[in-house]
Order: sequence, then C-alpha cells, then structure tokens
Amino acid sequence: MRDVWGALADKTRREILDLLRARPYTAGEIADQFSLSRATVSHHLAYLRETKLVVAARRAQTVLYSLDDRALRRLWAGLGEFLGV
Repeated sequence: MRDVWGALADKTRREILDLLRARPYTAGEIADQFSLSRATVSHHLAYLRETKLVVAARRAQTVLYSLDDRALRRLWAGLGEFLGV
C-alpha cells in the first residue's frame, strides 16, 4: 500500500482531493480541471486509490471517483496519538 503522507505531499494530488470534496468526478472531468495529460491524472488517481484516499465506483461505462475520508480520519487519529492529544 502506498504511503498516505506521500499522497498528501504532492500538490496535484492535494488539489484532486480538494476537488473531490465537492462531489464525485470522472477522470475526464478531473483532467479538465488541470493542465495535465489524462495519463498523468490517471496515475495520480491510481496513487490516491492505493492509499485509500479515493474510491472508484463503476456506473455503467463511467467510473466516478470520490473522496474516502475514512483514510483521512485514520491519519488524523494516528497523528493525534503521536502528538498525545
């Protein structure tokens, strides 16, 4: 499994996560928001899926990506434990 910290360290991945806070998007809709190739966006989405920050749901021939905030909650809880909060 990829590292959540590594996912959050990348500006583009943070921007994708911020975009997904509003609603689910297709990969094409996400790519349209950036000046990146669709292949690059797909790579970022794969990384985010591996870290379980994003989930993909197939609807007919469309794949919708959405934020899975359970990973962020686990990260936040772990950080709180580390800090003794």
